[in-house]
Amino acid sequence: MMKWWIIVLAAAGLGLSSLGLSGIGLAQTAPKRAPVKKAAPKKEAAPEAAATKWPVERIDVVGLHNYTREQVIQVAGLKIGQLAGKPEFEAARDRLVASGAFETVGYKFEPGAGKQGYVATFQVAEVDPALPVRFEELGVPDQELDALLHGKDPLYSRTKLPATKVVMDRYTAWIQEFVASKGMTETIAVKVTPVTADEFAIVFRPARNLPAVAQVTFQGNQVISQGLLREAVHGTAIGMPFTEAGFREMLNNSVRPVYEQRGRVRVAFPEVRAEAVSDVAGVHVFVKVDEGQSYELGKVSIAGPSPVEPATLIKTGDFKTGDVANFDRVNDGIEKIRKAVRHAGYLDVKVTSDRQINDEKKTVDVAVRIDSGEQYHMGKLSIVGLDLNGEAEINRIWSMKEGKVLNPDYPDYFLNRIKEEALFENLGATKADMKVDAKAHTADVTITFAAGDPTKQMGRRGGRGGGF
Repeated sequence: MMKWWIIVLAAAGLGLSSLGLSGIGLAQTAPKRAPVKKAAPKKEAAPEAAATKWPVERIDVVGLHNYTREQVIQVAGLKIGQLAGKPEFEAARDRLVASGAFETVGYKFEPGAGKQGYVATFQVAEVDPALPVRFEELGVPDQELDALLHGKDPLYSRTKLPATKVVMDRYTAWIQEFVASKGMTETIAVKVTPVTADEFAIVFRPARNLPAVAQVTFQGNQVISQGLLREAVHGTAIGMPFTEAGFREMLNNSVRPVYEQRGRVRVAFPEVRAEAVSDVAGVHVFVKVDEGQSYELGKVSIAGPSPVEPATLIKTGDFKTGDVANFDRVNDGIEKIRKAVRHAGYLDVKVTSDRQINDEKKTVDVAVRIDSGEQYHMGKLSIVGLDLNGEAEINRIWSMKEGKVLNPDYPDYFLNRIKEEALFENLGATKADMKVDAKAHTADVTITFAAGDPTKQMGRRGGRGGGF
């Protein structure tokens, strides 16, 4: 038993020696103690260096349109509560720049309200354009590719991807590696491809050459002539590399709207086939059309919360309920609603719609949804190019005073009214600039008079006393 304890003590580095017990089990008397040395005098502690890192209390992101604050913070790599200083914020900025999603990235950090940490703000400018993504003939379901890319890049979106070489090359490499793991040996290529006359998509597909579309023929159509249908696809279809998936998407973007102008919301393309053309290096595509029946526009409603009275918005949209469900007109009405909400100070408003098709009644109801965001207010008004008398007159008739709800169209309206009513004589060129503070939800307006001075011969017409 004694030997076992000796082994344990040896393995433990004989840690009891400092207590004068190192000889337990080895001798009956303790070794002589060494003379006690006088302790060296204590040195005064050096003054503590000023702290350069503090906890991150909050992170704000300004300038976002395509991404969320949470997505950007995830890419930046900062977390609430972590200690951070200039090196950490520089590294976060570098990660955002390296993502390829932003043209510019700036930042600032300042003490929080309690002076116990930092509030960090990143100012970003997103890359434009950002285009929808399409996958063709990759041999794996689109959902698997979406999951892969979401896992690789928190900023990934099927609807909006920056069309830059660095981003597209990075995504191509990820997709290439993934499909190779599934047994696909073909090289993957990426290309910006037109899907309508004025819309484009980023397409990932095998790099092999595809036959180009040389001619398109529609079959089964009666409501819309062959000529009109060919005109709808001519600028996009002719010359495009043919894949059935890509061609069907083009039909949905170019031909479906032509039918939906006439209420044919159930139009379908049950068959798309391509035949080689002997006289050119391309294919002749035949499209079978099921035009369906004409539907009427049913009820149009505002679904969910709205900062503006729903009845007012529906009236503004001027929807023709009971008429043919012309979705060009419906979309025009939805855009009018967006502008009306924006006029109420909601500069970041987004408006979407859902359709409910009643096949029995042959009607289409539309639910309009409004994501208003924060309401903005008028900041400071600055006037450039006038003397003090001119500034005083402009300030007097300017009705959108500081703190009032911001109508972003008011500055141009104001200048147009001055010109139309010839309120001032000798009026030179004018322009209005608006500087928006997305964090404070305010906007400062600067009106510049480049030439002329309305205070010279200030002939105010009509005795108007109020502002406009």
